[in-house]
Amino acid sequence: MQLTWFDSNSWLIEIADKRILLDPWLVGTLTFGNLNWLFEGKKCSPPPIPENIDFILLSQGLEDHAHPATLKELDHNIAVVASPNATKVCQELGYQHITTLNHGESHIIDGKIEIKAVKGSPVGPTLVENGYIIKDLTNGDSLYYEPHGFHSQNLQTETNIKAIITPLTNIKIPLIGPVIKGQKSALEVCKWLKPEYILPTAAGGDIEFKGFLINLLKEEGSLDSFRSMLKNENLSTQVIEPQPYEAVTLS
Repeated sequence: MQLTWFDSNSWLIEIADKRILLDPWLVGTLTFGNLNWLFEGKKCSPPPIPENIDFILLSQGLEDHAHPATLKELDHNIAVVASPNATKVCQELGYQHITTLNHGESHIIDGKIEIKAVKGSPVGPTLVENGYIIKDLTNGDSLYYEPHGFHSQNLQTETNIKAIITPLTNIKIPLIGPVIKGQKSALEVCKWLKPEYILPTAAGGDIEFKGFLINLLKEEGSLDSFRSMLKNENLSTQVIEPQPYEAVTLS
């Protein structure tokens, strides 16, 4: 299993001889609803678009997961596995091969990988987006991904989770509460799944942010404090801090 972080929530996952592009933002700026004054992210050194992608995996329909400019740039014949909300984005862009997964549904790719959708992040008052368990059917190892730190109680029945990708720090908006849950939330899911490795996501990386919202966001915790939390609970999970665009191999 090899993981390459492309900043924010974007990852290249290489597992069972397949290359999965997860929640990619690779070109252009990141805004929400074209409100640049509210929030804008810009990559300092945009990476080249990875080649030979077997499929695209999208957890949410929001721009930081289903990034319109990136999805326009990618080959529309690449297969997509997506949440219902992300499916709408891909359909509007003309993607030809889309598999939509609701919570609890699975999709098997070439008999080598199983993608299982689980309950993920609440987006708005009624919509709950997807987290994913990506299972290598050739050896039984699995990777769990949830980009905002909202972990379903149903995960407690899952086994053989080798690694988790999820936030490890909290990001809050005063008077509103957490928009990203790390620290205690990540510790709880480590207690449930006892992975060998955990890697942070949703952090900035090689990105410049600006806009009104940036002044309101407050980050709490650190990777070192999370390591201490794991130690206090006698958990052997190893925290790996990925560097942008550098592959991490999990033996």
